[in-house]
Amino acid sequence: MTWAQFPGRLVGRRDEIRRIDELTGAARAGRGGALVLRGEAGIGKSALLEHARRAASGFRVLRATGSQYETELPFAALHQLCVPVLGRLDGLPERHREALRVAFGLATGEPDLFRTGLASLQLLASAARDRPLMCAVDDAQWLDAASSRTLAFLARRVGSEPVAMAFAVRLPSAAGEWDELPGLVVEGLGDADARALLAARSHATLDEQVRDRLLAEARGNPLALLELPRAGGFAPPDTSSVPHRIERGFRARLAGLPAGARLLLTVASADPTGDPGLLWPAARRLGLDVAATSAAATATGLVEFSTRVRFCHPLARSAVYRAAEAERRREAHRALAEVTDPVREADRRAWHRAQASTGPDEDVAAELERSASRARSRGGVVAAAAFIERAAALSLDGARRIERTLAAVQARLDAGGADAAAELLTTVEHAALDETQRAGLDLLRGQIAFVRHNDGNGPAFMLRAARRLAGLDPEWSRDRFLDALEMSLVVGRASGVMDMVLTEAGSAGPAPGSPDVLDALVLLATDGHRAAVPLLRKVLDGGDSPMWTRRPALGIMLAGELWDPHLHATITEWLTRTGRASGSPLVLRLGLAQQASYAALTGDVGQALAAIAEEEAIADAAGVPPLLYPRLHLAAVRGRRREAFDLVRTATATATERGAGQLIANVHWAAAVLNNGLADYPAALAAARRATANGDLFLAGIALPELVEAAVRCGEPDAAAAALDALTERTATCGTATGLGVAAYARGLVTGVEDHYREAVERLATSPLLPYRARAHLLYGEWLRREGRRRDCRSQLRAAHELLSGAGIEAFARRAADELGATGERARARSGSTYDQLTVQEVSIARLVATGATSNEVAARLFLSPRTIDAHLRNIFRKLGITSRRQLKDQPGLGP
Repeated sequence: MTWAQFPGRLVGRRDEIRRIDELTGAARAGRGGALVLRGEAGIGKSALLEHARRAASGFRVLRATGSQYETELPFAALHQLCVPVLGRLDGLPERHREALRVAFGLATGEPDLFRTGLASLQLLASAARDRPLMCAVDDAQWLDAASSRTLAFLARRVGSEPVAMAFAVRLPSAAGEWDELPGLVVEGLGDADARALLAARSHATLDEQVRDRLLAEARGNPLALLELPRAGGFAPPDTSSVPHRIERGFRARLAGLPAGARLLLTVASADPTGDPGLLWPAARRLGLDVAATSAAATATGLVEFSTRVRFCHPLARSAVYRAAEAERRREAHRALAEVTDPVREADRRAWHRAQASTGPDEDVAAELERSASRARSRGGVVAAAAFIERAAALSLDGARRIERTLAAVQARLDAGGADAAAELLTTVEHAALDETQRAGLDLLRGQIAFVRHNDGNGPAFMLRAARRLAGLDPEWSRDRFLDALEMSLVVGRASGVMDMVLTEAGSAGPAPGSPDVLDALVLLATDGHRAAVPLLRKVLDGGDSPMWTRRPALGIMLAGELWDPHLHATITEWLTRTGRASGSPLVLRLGLAQQASYAALTGDVGQALAAIAEEEAIADAAGVPPLLYPRLHLAAVRGRRREAFDLVRTATATATERGAGQLIANVHWAAAVLNNGLADYPAALAAARRATANGDLFLAGIALPELVEAAVRCGEPDAAAAALDALTERTATCGTATGLGVAAYARGLVTGVEDHYREAVERLATSPLLPYRARAHLLYGEWLRREGRRRDCRSQLRAAHELLSGAGIEAFARRAADELGATGERARARSGSTYDQLTVQEVSIARLVATGATSNEVAARLFLSPRTIDAHLRNIFRKLGITSRRQLKDQPGLGP
């Protein structure tokens, strides 16, 4: 019997048992959920998981246990959990079935973390159709990264499924996926309960002084109360941590064991699989008498040999491993490597060989390098990093060691470990590197700095990398200049980077072919829009391979700089389509964020909400925060004061924390639009000035009309005229109807000439940017009313109000309504939009279903289960007063 199975350890756990029973009871009723039990080693988490398994009568129980020796093997824990239900794989859609087969190493290919998550959800939902599921995961702090993300995603998505998920996480542990899930901290037992447990398990009568000391040292830790009396009770007081004392107690049981039995235990502790099919052959290779040594090992109570090899507690396993001499550990790993299948378990064999090595070994290093390549192809970036890092350590040749170390740094960075990557990079900083390697080193430094918060050195390092090879490889050098700019845009820290890039770009050699986008940007900075726009147009068009397919973030900024909404839409559609096809979460999230922002600019609130919901779903699946700027853009355009101000505060705090200057520029533009809509012109003027101050691509230009309007309303004609000149230079050269129309109404504000307003209305009549089209009517109508032309102004104000209110652009619509009211005409009240009655997620679901998508298809898009989609649809039908899917397409804002 293991400690986890001993009922006495549940003494004093009434509150914890109640929470577990609530979890299983809700799952039995079809309301799934998760519970994370946190606490120090030995506190009783495993016993509570055992109670959860027993309490789930009628449930199918799936189990997994984390292993600190298996944290680098991708999807190992998820596979362990799902093995009992893999027979249901054939019932999944083909792409999801294949996603799990690839993730579990049953088929070749590169795993898609997001499809794997959704496929796992569908697999569990399928298994739960027959009877509810209880998923119990012990030592979750040691799960591999891919499994951790997937299981945390599942825990957030089983709300409509009869699935209960219980996790045990040891404290202290690093912050991670488990922190966002419902949980409770399992504390030590109170004095009365601790005494009861100690009395129940102590076969010998304890002296009162000894009992009091044991209670004091155990600090309410149940495993300590069960284990410390084995030490006798007359040792000096121990001031070390409870887990450390427990582990030392486990090590004490090794005293007096024959050497063979200790070696068998060492082999068992070195094998994370617990597979007797590996342990017994390894023991025989070491010349051990299996019967005698296993009997002696079993007698310690540390381990149980059955269909699986199980230690009584993870601390027992680590105690055995650490107690062994280094040479004995190497012997154990060498024997395990020799009996591990070199084809089916090549990576685990390579790892054991590495642990058995005493020094550099190029053969083992090469095998680890191959394992890293396999892990990377399976999506195991954490495993790839571990393998290649160990390969570097075992490399005999200095050049190969440097090459592998730099590869390991890149792998650590790809795995999200910027700090680990930076630490590893220090090991080669003072090595003898050639100029190409130095450039690679600077490039890695730059990438690390870009993803670290409050580290503004990213551009400088990447530009230094570009300079190093400017003479040797001009094309590579020019690409690195552009990489610095693209990466700064992607991570939202582009402010000031453009100036740095253009200042340094002079050191780059000429473009190999015709002038490229770097030349165009230099020309824009030195000679202005009139000189640069033709070249910008040329490089953006690019024939069959436009530059924005390689640098989409920069492409979108340039489309905005050119006031070209059609190009903006084209790039956004390509990004979204490419993200879906490739499965790249980064590309798809960028595409959806831009889709939402573009929809806000065109006044399509429903589309913006749907894109925001999908981006948030992907961010949730990835365990990262959603992007803020699309929601900020939409709230500003709609004129939602409270929502926009809350987002402004959040975005400002985030930008300050992360040094994300570009997000701040978004905040300023959004504040200018919002406050112009609310007719708070001083606030709009201050925000617009801040938005244009740094000359950011796109954002500075699109903020200029806000600056013109606010300056005119605030009685600052000089500021308005200067902003108009800057806007005119941009739009006149770009020549788009949208840009020319916006400049025309800005000119009307400054000059008061009616023809300028008329030009604006005419030019914007075909623009996809509805808010600007409506504002042209609004501004013209306002001017006409001030001129005393009441009858003429009403048609313009009426047109503005109909466009703005119909699109849900509330603040500017109120301005139009107020102006109409001043003429004696009451604006027609707008009936509430469909999306005003629904949550963001419900809008997304309703729009997809209205196009004919099935529940399965919507579930795949939003990383939910079909049952959850059906539950949302019932809520949507109730809110909208409809009864069928067919009726959705007739609802305003939802139909095609």
